[in-house]
Amino acid sequence: MAKAAAKKAAPGKGAPQASKEELLRFYREMLLIRRFEERAGQLYGMGLIGGFCHLYIGQEAVAVGLQATFKQGDQVITGYRDHGHMLAAGMDPKEVMAELTGRIGGSSKGKGGSMHMFDVATGFYGGHGIVGAQVPLGAGLAFANKYRGTDNVSFTYFGDGAANQGQVYEAFNMAQLWKLPVIFIIENNQYAMGTSIERSSATTDLSQRGASFGIPGEQVDGMDVLAVRDAAERAVARARAGEGPFILEVKTYRYRGHSMSDPAKYRTKEEVDEVKKTRDPIEHVKMLLDRAGATEADLKPIEDEVKVIVAEAVQFAQESPEPDPSELYTDVYQEA
Repeated sequence: MAKAAAKKAAPGKGAPQASKEELLRFYREMLLIRRFEERAGQLYGMGLIGGFCHLYIGQEAVAVGLQATFKQGDQVITGYRDHGHMLAAGMDPKEVMAELTGRIGGSSKGKGGSMHMFDVATGFYGGHGIVGAQVPLGAGLAFANKYRGTDNVSFTYFGDGAANQGQVYEAFNMAQLWKLPVIFIIENNQYAMGTSIERSSATTDLSQRGASFGIPGEQVDGMDVLAVRDAAERAVARARAGEGPFILEVKTYRYRGHSMSDPAKYRTKEEVDEVKKTRDPIEHVKMLLDRAGATEADLKPIEDEVKVIVAEAVQFAQESPEPDPSELYTDVYQEA
């Protein structure tokens, strides 16, 4: 059995801090991802989303916490569990839902689907279907930043399963050799596709996977948005200062199966329920908000707003037409 996400830091001295306003923003962003993904799962079950669909439920604190350190010109690139990253990056939920359902109103005109959306305007450089393939691409984005002389950073996400891919270590080597401004973010949700990390990795402290290249790393509680944000701030400041890559291992947990077709029989219902009961990232923010003096009057408008946003996204997707077959021949080549 895989271990649950890293233990929470006790509140008090040394615990991450945030204002009530910041916590409310984090609550809204995380709740939007949660409700959007729940609705996407329903649409998949209704046959309105085809192909693969990997939900981000349970991992919301990761994308939201890291995105809090993002600035204009930075880039995000990830694998195929990507809807949460898109929403955290600021993509229009309507366009994301339309893309999931293969409609022309989607961010990739209905041609990318769940696993291959792209939106340069928000700095989102795609979900990628080949395990680990986004890691060298993320290093390439960082190379472009350095070549252009900016202080922008590439946020390159991959999972605990992808951490065993050879191309990841080739990217580590080049990133450290050239001191590239890239944060390698390992979303360790404990199970990869369905095999626990203890059964698939000889060493399970993934934050140290760059040690032989001289890349420092840190483990962080990925169920605590403030812990993620604070660790990200340190890593990003280091990269912007020209000190090179950093590995951030965020210990998180997905509530659903690897994809919608995965019954997740490799773990017990009791294990999942225990994480939901004691580790849920959204409930953690609600607890922090309660300590900050927030009331139901603060939370209810956010919950109502999120409900409307998701409903409007679904309506937009259903009303958007399917792409014309001629779209198969567009966006194929880029003339240099």
